Amino acid sequence: MDTVKQGDAGRILKGITTTFLATCDVIRKSAESGRNLVISHEPIFYNHLDETDWLKDDPVYAEKKKLIDDTGVLVWRCHDVVHSMKPDPIQAGMRKKLGWEKYADPALQNLYHLPKTTLSGLADEMKTTFGIRALRSLGDPDMPCEKVAFSIGAPGGHSQIRLLKQTDADVLVCGEIHEWETSEYIRDAGLQGSRKGLLLIGHANSEEAGMEYFSGMLAGILPGIPLVHIPAGDPFRSI
Repeated sequence: MDTVKQGDAGRILKGITTTFLATCDVIRKSAESGRNLVISHEPIFYNHLDETDWLKDDPVYAEKKKLIDDTGVLVWRCHDVVHSMKPDPIQAGMRKKLGWEKYADPALQNLYHLPKTTLSGLADEMKTTFGIRALRSLGDPDMPCEKVAFSIGAPGGHSQIRLLKQTDADVLVCGEIHEWETSEYIRDAGLQGSRKGLLLIGHANSEEAGMEYFSGMLAGILPGIPLVHIPAGDPFRSI
């Protein structure tokens, strides 16, 4: 998956933009600033493997492809490499963004022991920290929360449910879910008398700060190369 998605790798590097996802806006801004390498954490053509045969006659795909060609930008996806690093820069960046370093469990990477709050209080913290315009929740808003599991991105129901079981967390904060998997597990837990909560902050919100953190790491090993992080931004809002 960590491959060049589009562009000429033979061009001279003029500068780097990191981002969660190389949207058309990110590509334009990078090109306008003279940076011709965009490092995107996620795929750019609307599917996990960036397969494009099915988009051959699609006008949205064609316009984005033309934009990349016209600007001379090269887009490289950097996903597995980042997540294979120890510690994971995405996890580290999100922990720093939240200010949760001192609350991290020493044995379980994704578990945090927070000062006592409620599900609604934790939701307010997420909204403030990430500027979230649309946050979905499941569980009693007044339920107490101290043990919080944080699941970045979209690892799927198996991973998220295993994390809840492993950590015995009160609340799972995650990027996104399959709605009939993790959410139904938490709903059934509640119906059985086990108070559990779920906060969905959005995939981009759950990883963008990690890519910004990774950008800082790159700057330290690539001195002299113009390097900027441009957030892709949360695409969702409430209406």
